[in-house]
Amino acid sequence: MPSAVSLDLRSLPPQERHLRVFSSFDALGADGTLELVNDHDPQPLRRQFDALVPNLFTWTAVESGPAAWRVHITKLARRDHCCGGCCGG
Repeated sequence: MPSAVSLDLRSLPPQERHLRVFSSFDALGADGTLELVNDHDPQPLRRQFDALVPNLFTWTAVESGPAAWRVHITKLARRDHCCGGCCGG
């Protein structure tokens, strides 16, 4: 069964949040989900994910403020080839 981790960023200092998110994401296995709870729209974080790990995650908005924003970030299996299908995997 894929792992699920919940991370409430609201109590962390802003300068620690992205580092904590990426270290938690890196620790996930394939198909694991990281649930983030934040006090603002995490679109800057989404852009950082797009830049650093393109095509290796899905991003699902679960709650969109005004008190809290929740997103599910699911880690996809790493593909070391063009599409993952040429070698059967």
